[in-house]
Amino acid sequence: MGEALLSGLIARQIYQASEILVSEPMPQRRDLLAQQYEVALTTDNHAAAAATEVLLLAIKPQVFAAVAADLAGVKVPVVVSILAGVPLSKLEAAFPFRPVVRVMPNTPAMVGAGISAIAPGKHVSPDQVEMVKGILSAVGEVVEVPEYLMDAVTGLSGSGPGYVAIVIEALADGGVCAGLPRAIASQLAIQTVLGTAQLLQETGLHPAQLKDRVTSPGGTTIAAIAKLEEAGFRSALIEAVRESSRRSQELGG
Repeated sequence: MGEALLSGLIARQIYQASEILVSEPMPQRRDLLAQQYEVALTTDNHAAAAATEVLLLAIKPQVFAAVAADLAGVKVPVVVSILAGVPLSKLEAAFPFRPVVRVMPNTPAMVGAGISAIAPGKHVSPDQVEMVKGILSAVGEVVEVPEYLMDAVTGLSGSGPGYVAIVIEALADGGVCAGLPRAIASQLAIQTVLGTAQLLQETGLHPAQLKDRVTSPGGTTIAAIAKLEEAGFRSALIEAVRESSRRSQELGG
């Protein structure tokens, strides 16, 4: 996710590569990031944080305690965390009296089509909220939510690209099963999902309205939908979001 944001911010010239310093412990990842994005690299978390105006925490929640210890005493103007499940209370304890913004982005940020939910901490000013929104809006849409909803956001939009990828893969497999060449089946599946999302966004139609518009009596679509309902497709997606949300809570516990 950190690389997705890095890629989007550079591609849209919100920051120049020369303005970004990445702390990365793995040599292979450092080499890759240096070659692909031409950013400065270090292994010193403390030095990296001290040199920035915005500190983006893009690490696994499991290593937060160790990284926070490295950053003890650093007076960063704004801390932006994309750690799944780690609450503001823990973040603010690690960075006392510092402005902390909790963020849940998603991977379509790589192509400027992401969506990020933000929950500002108690020391964040309105101007700092707008600054963070400005950074994130470069890679997609931004919504502000109360922190208690962040686990639900993680379950829906944070993990959601994984669900959609499976849907697209399954649609393409269905096309192949019905006789289509793989390349054409994949193209049809991707554009169908993309076009449907764009149609819903631009028209404001409720998904149920669109579904009704394409289901004629006794037709092909309603026959297919009956099979999806029989297989529990809808409830499977609902449970996927709920399970991801629960896991997010566990990671922050």
